Amino acid sequence: QVQLVESGGDLVQPGGSLRLSCAASEITFRTYDMGWYRQAPGKERELVARITSSGSTNYQDSVKGRFTVSRDNAKNTVYLHMNSLKPEDTALYYCNAYRRLLGVPREYWGQGTQVTVSS
Repeated sequence: QVQLVESGGDLVQPGGSLRLSCAASEITFRTYDMGWYRQAPGKERELVARITSSGSTNYQDSVKGRFTVSRDNAKNTVYLHMNSLKPEDTALYYCNAYRRLLGVPREYWGQGTQVTVSS
């Protein structure tokens, strides 16, 4: 059974830093594009950052220069390093794994980890 397990969410003051982790199991991790999404109360889920299986990255404009996504294929883990956190970064952060093989999409989600930025 595929599992994506996020960790690292916490309450942090504005300007602080956090590192989120997402450990994957039962998938060929290196073949999947991995993404971090977030959902704040009353808002839709949005893409924060993505790293492809080849290591290319892209970010939501609001986090560019503050967040960094990385992956360790040996550990089946993807990370989101978050610096200079702002109250508007408060949300439930989800890990996503996606690939398309022979035209068939495979997608999995974690349960989420809460990030709260507040003084």
